[in-house]
Amino acid sequence: MKRAQRSTRPSTPTPIGQGATRRQSFDPRQWLRSYGRLHAQVLLASLGRLYRTPFSTLLTMAVIAIALALPSGLLVVLDNLQRLNTSWDDSSSVSLFLKQTVNETQADRLARELKDWPRIAEVRTLHRDQALKEFQEFSGFGSALETLDENPLPNVLELRPASADTPGQDYEALLDDLRRLPEVELAQLDLQWVRRFGALMDMGRRGILVVGALLGLAVLLIVGNTIRLDIQNRREEIEVSKLIGGTDAFIRRPFLYTGLWYGLLGALLAWILVGLGFWLVDEPARRLAGLYDSSFLLSGLSWQGTGMLLLTGIALGLAGSWLAVGRHLSAIEPT
Repeated sequence: MKRAQRSTRPSTPTPIGQGATRRQSFDPRQWLRSYGRLHAQVLLASLGRLYRTPFSTLLTMAVIAIALALPSGLLVVLDNLQRLNTSWDDSSSVSLFLKQTVNETQADRLARELKDWPRIAEVRTLHRDQALKEFQEFSGFGSALETLDENPLPNVLELRPASADTPGQDYEALLDDLRRLPEVELAQLDLQWVRRFGALMDMGRRGILVVGALLGLAVLLIVGNTIRLDIQNRREEIEVSKLIGGTDAFIRRPFLYTGLWYGLLGALLAWILVGLGFWLVDEPARRLAGLYDSSFLLSGLSWQGTGMLLLTGIALGLAGSWLAVGRHLSAIEPT
């Protein structure tokens, strides 16, 4: 009886599949390692496929590089001109031509008064005798000026305005105040041509952006057409992959990485072309700056510009391949 009771006593149930649950628990770190390993394999395989067709790959890279190098080089040229314009703007001056009745003593007194203005950084006095001497020396009419009975030139004050947050923003107001002085016959701002040059640069920047957008569209078309041809050449491989259950993401992945490589390699080649171009014109630019006693030096692509160029190439390559794969991959179905 006791044995029967012991045999019929219910035992504690063991959780079914407990060991299997422990073995199949999700490990995010393992998943990330597998996911990254898979993408790395496809990335390197795409690069190897390009390496096996060097001629066609180089042609595509060259076209992409030219399309990217042209706006990049023009933007760098515009940046150098902007730096040159800033140096001209900082060295701007106002010339005050005083009336003929104002003698040298009055001109010196006016110069001392103007030095106390907060909007004026420096005042230089050019007396009429000194002005006539400089004019005789540099104009080439020295013998003709010696025949004059009196000096026709007035006393001149050259003013350098104080730097403002925005160059040139208070110059017009300062010029109006100087014109109201009773000793002043004419006040001239030596900055108008610099402002016109700045307006031309603004127009040039917008033109470069338009050209860059059109060339970016050309890169999209180039990459898209190249990926389309690659899809057609691998049509049978795609059909087999779909027959064995390959997903669209799995089939799309190598083509996207191919577009990424095209964009990145094309951008690197564009960087080399831009650097080579500025290296060729660097020495003539130095000689030209030396003729004007200037220390201005050309600067090529900065680190930020290089990064933007590479990111732009990668983005255009990915976008072009995505458009091509999305359009042509769905049309291939196993029969």
